Amino acid sequence: MTIRSDAQVLDAWSHNADPWVGAVRGGEIASRVLVTNAAIVDTVRARRPRSGVDLGCGEGWLVRALPEVEMVGVDAIPGLVESAREAGGGEFRVMSYEEIAQGRLALAADVAVCNFSLIGKEAVEGLFRAAPSYLRKGGALIVQTVHPLAACGEQPYVDGWREGSWAGFSSEFKDAPPWYFRTVGSWVTLFAAHGLRIVEMREPVHPESGKPVSLILVGELEG
Repeated sequence: MTIRSDAQVLDAWSHNADPWVGAVRGGEIASRVLVTNAAIVDTVRARRPRSGVDLGCGEGWLVRALPEVEMVGVDAIPGLVESAREAGGGEFRVMSYEEIAQGRLALAADVAVCNFSLIGKEAVEGLFRAAPSYLRKGGALIVQTVHPLAACGEQPYVDGWREGSWAGFSSEFKDAPPWYFRTVGSWVTLFAAHGLRIVEMREPVHPESGKPVSLILVGELEG
């Protein structure tokens, strides 16, 4: 039986950092270009934050897309953080979700954003648990993830690890990371269990298919 874990997720992303930077900056991911990039930027701006942190910032595009916000970008993959720093636009740090769960980020941001960056299990739960260490009271955790109904495919609609795939990407990508599937109900429960009251839910729709491509949840940290 294949072992799936958060460690495998990090290992796979370490091997695919360079092609990922190229794919994002080259506009090779159609759903991001057409729908989801603008969707997350609009959601963040709707809250008019002065400060924010991008958790799992990758090569830093979202930080650069929000020049009016004092942003910090954090990622566990050194290669991605190096690319983000070279492009500029904000402060970038190498830090794992486990380190954030230990309170080492030490911020009081208006918003924390996880844009398609929550694909593990225990590490994600630790990140939610640590919300008071990087958000001010009343601040918001904003999560954009693949829409569970669209991502479920033919498999049962239950939480669990799934095999990853680079289908549709270039041949430069190798060893797709596994990812942990959560139902809509499980996402809602995850927010509620960690003192984050969901105040908004968005379901960005693909302009051609008319189907939702992602789910955006906004949870405010209760005092």
